[in-house]
Amino acid sequence: MDFSRYLKQYPDADGRFGKYGGAYLPEQLIPAFKEITHAYQTICHSSDFINELRRIRKEFQGRPTPVYHCKTLSRKLGSCQIYLKREDLNHTGAHKLNHCMGEGLLAQFMGKKRIIAETGAGQHGVALATAAAFFGLDCTIYMGEVDIAKQAPNVARMKILGAEVVPVSTGLKTLKEAVDAAFEDYLQNYETTIYCIGSAVGPHPFPMMVRDFQYVVGVEAREQFQEMMGFLPDVVTACVGGGSNSIGFFLPFVNDPVDIVGVEPLGRGKEMGDHAASMSYGTEGVMHGFDSIMLKDAEGNPAPVYSIASGLDYPSVGPEHAFLRDVGRVKYEVASDEDAVDAFFKLSRYEGIIPALESSHAVAYAMKLAKQMGTGSILVNLSGRGDKDLDYVIDHYGYGEKYADFD
Repeated sequence: MDFSRYLKQYPDADGRFGKYGGAYLPEQLIPAFKEITHAYQTICHSSDFINELRRIRKEFQGRPTPVYHCKTLSRKLGSCQIYLKREDLNHTGAHKLNHCMGEGLLAQFMGKKRIIAETGAGQHGVALATAAAFFGLDCTIYMGEVDIAKQAPNVARMKILGAEVVPVSTGLKTLKEAVDAAFEDYLQNYETTIYCIGSAVGPHPFPMMVRDFQYVVGVEAREQFQEMMGFLPDVVTACVGGGSNSIGFFLPFVNDPVDIVGVEPLGRGKEMGDHAASMSYGTEGVMHGFDSIMLKDAEGNPAPVYSIASGLDYPSVGPEHAFLRDVGRVKYEVASDEDAVDAFFKLSRYEGIIPALESSHAVAYAMKLAKQMGTGSILVNLSGRGDKDLDYVIDHYGYGEKYADFD
């Protein structure tokens, strides 16, 4: 497949990446999503919008974020060198603000007074609450009770920023249920509200919009690495839940001779309910308004999922990821909870960087791959920082003494 015109060709006019994507909507929401699509297609070609977004990224978000060489960690693993794209240094501590500020600008352009969203790990909720404060909008965040308990620091940050945090107590009380609740809200309030989906999922145009806003991550990383080294990395990798950080990171490399690997959460193991590795164990299906690869139970409904990382425990994946796998451009691997915790502590102890548990899955894969490769270079998107995870990690794993040494 020729990727030289990829962004011009995908998604198509119906919001499809091959057979995936689309917009499966209740009848009353069809006009609302057409309004969003028209507004986005208008402003994304507006110099005023682009210049304002660039100003926000530079002056408010602190972009560009750097690429960092993990010298000590790499030396411990052998001769293969690991590099990090430091999205943990983006304002609010993760990549999520990249699309939230764009969605906030869109809401302002459309004359909306309120923005709503779901959140799992809380980083999207914090980022959207930040955007709401910046643009002077009301903000409501839906969050599963399980995730609220795990991510108390981010819940506090959302409330301090002025957002209403609504606990969701149905089902498994995690990310899927938070999405369900946010959609219910949007059904009732779409005339004054815009639903700012937190990943590269959902009905068209959201997978496209989130991808476009996150594209800056890969563009920066590609330019920075080439300037630093004079060539491109052998492998680029990132964690994949819904897929927002990874899709923006991957796409600037799709036309390059670079291996691209997404890393899903294997959790506690391969049994249903013990992981959230949709691409590895799922089949095609429709949920939350889009067609992609999803994990299903015996009745064909979304299966229960689990990950130590709240931002990854979603039973489907962005439709563009499913397409890139099918055409053979991106490979998808897994990392377990134990792998992620090991990477969490090793990156902390040997580089002074405490990663988010979500990002730790990609670091874990890079550490394993570095040993196998022996030489070369791996560029990891470190999508967020781990402040939000400290209480949970300390309660369950202490201060990581057993993870200090390398085998």
